[in-house]
Amino acid sequence: MKIQEFHVGPRFISGKGATTKISELPIQKAYIICDPFMEQSQMVGKVTEVLRNSGATFKIFSKVVPDPTVQVVSESIAEIRDYKPDTVIALGGGSAMDTAKAVIRVYSETEKTESPYLIAIPTTSGSGSENTAFAVISDPVYNEKIALVDDSMVPNLAILDTAFTMTVPPSVTADAGMDVLTHCIEAYVSNKASDFSDACAEKGIRLTWKYLLEAYKNGDNTLAREKMHNASSLAGIAFNNAGLGICHSLSHAIGAFFHVPHGRINAYLLPYVISYNASLEAHGETDVTRRYAEIAEIIGLAKITPTQSVVALISAIKQLSEKMSIPARIEDLGINRSEFESMITKMAQRVMEDACTPTNPRTVTLGQIEKLYRSLR
Repeated sequence: MKIQEFHVGPRFISGKGATTKISELPIQKAYIICDPFMEQSQMVGKVTEVLRNSGATFKIFSKVVPDPTVQVVSESIAEIRDYKPDTVIALGGGSAMDTAKAVIRVYSETEKTESPYLIAIPTTSGSGSENTAFAVISDPVYNEKIALVDDSMVPNLAILDTAFTMTVPPSVTADAGMDVLTHCIEAYVSNKASDFSDACAEKGIRLTWKYLLEAYKNGDNTLAREKMHNASSLAGIAFNNAGLGICHSLSHAIGAFFHVPHGRINAYLLPYVISYNASLEAHGETDVTRRYAEIAEIIGLAKITPTQSVVALISAIKQLSEKMSIPARIEDLGINRSEFESMITKMAQRVMEDACTPTNPRTVTLGQIEKLYRSLR
């Protein structure tokens, strides 16, 4: 038996209105990282009000963009170097989290200083970035996504305040929720999976399967929003320990060149990746096939042969995506097929270099990745 480690990550505070607990922390100088919408919609005001009432000063950096760029990270580092906060608060979706984590890592390394206390307040239920050592930064000059992995980037505190998720639009709820499901499934079948990561992944799958569609249809359902927020963090704990797989590697490469929402690409790719990893084309059963069959059982599908269970799982995932109007064709993702096919070799090379590829349960070659890309409808 191999020796394994398991990290839970930050301290968690959850529940509607949990942001008020910030007042109990010894914060003197806070630096808030968010996107323009967070500032314009006054969501950031829920945080600054607590800080102001507790006597803390703060500065807001609201230039976060989807697929956060090297340029935005650099600009924030320049500000934080001058401001010297004792606390950094990341408020938003995965982009805000990734920006904050990259900023803290580079700032602390270049300045040879202790990292500021990092608080993550996710406003979507998807990335799980509030409790992971992962961050993905884009370099638009080279059409590249850079995956950073470092334990120093794990937030000190994650606040799961459902109040921030109640107004998330259905399309974002769907994209983010399918990202959660992908995180859980990839962590569960990862070659680094353990009993500990399995427990988090399995619970995340159960919660997502039960509550995602309800959160999509009825955004004001507090229970569904709360459960999806919890599922997102459980997924983060799972993949922070077990790693991910080629669904994310393939998605990172597509996103770098075609700029489609990450969760949406994952939802589109997941059935193809499951089929590949389970070796369905070989008409045989492997340990990986049986792991996917366990997932089928977790979501309540009838227990049949492992191969039949995997086929049923793929069908169920496609049906869930369809119910949330997630595209099932390359063109419907807004991608020109000719342009896509012309980039397959470059994207496949990126996949082979991606940090998520080594923990995929089935070994891949460059040729297999190219073939997988070409099989996409």
